[in-house]
Order: sequence, then structure tokens, then C-alpha cells
Amino acid sequence: MTDIDRISGDVVDVAMRLHRDLGPGLLESVYEMILAARLSRMGYSVARQRAIDVEFEGLRFDAAFRIDLIVEDRLLVEIKSVDKLVAVHAKQLLTYLRLTKQPVGLLLNFGGETLKEGIRRIVNNHTSSAPPRLCANP
Repeated sequence: MTDIDRISGDVVDVAMRLHRDLGPGLLESVYEMILAARLSRMGYSVARQRAIDVEFEGLRFDAAFRIDLIVEDRLLVEIKSVDKLVAVHAKQLLTYLRLTKQPVGLLLNFGGETLKEGIRRIVNNHTSSAPPRLCANP
């Protein structure tokens, strides 16, 4: 099993090259499709728009939300194409991580001038080896 920190590093590297090649301003779905294809070409298993069921207080909600990308059934990737990330974007991904009981997610915003300002690594009870500047909730 590939280390999750290595997977997230590869996703960030591919995303940075993708942003450099295409630039900002496209729809999220375009970045999602191409990022998934490039990661698949590298040998990663990638699921797009996976529907997630939620159970709460004895009630079940089928397909309550969709995750943009799940890499190796472990790393959640939420893609945005907005001028600037705001706190609710990180909260959304953290909630997805908690509901799916996954340890790590990446929030990638392709809408900015460079991708560097638009990368957040969100952790859910995970001891991370990533530098604190990449973590939204260290």
C-alpha cells in the first residue's frame, strides 16, 4: 500500500503541472477530468464523483454528497475553481473526511493566478509528515 503522504505529494505535483499548462479560469469539471486521467496514467486508482451515503440518527441518506476524486480509496480531493479559497471550503472537506472516516484530503483551487496559494492539506486524526504550511487544520 502506497504511503498517503506520497500519494498526496504526487497529486500536488500533477495538479501544479496541470495548472501551469492550462492556467486558471476553466470549470472545475475540466481540471477534475484531466487530473484523474493523469493520475490514472501514473498507475493510481482514481474514482470521480463518488456518491457517498450518510447515516444520521437512524436515518439513511443515499448519495448525500459527491466527492470530486478519491485516489487509492484513501485520499479525498476536492477541486475548486474560484478566485480565492474561504474557510467554508476547508470545512466542507473536513466534514467529508469525518463522514467517510478517511485521514487526509486535498483542497485544490485552480482559479488563482498560481496553484501554490490554492493548496490545502486537510487532516482528520492523522499524524502527518507534511509541512504545517500545507495543513489547514494542523
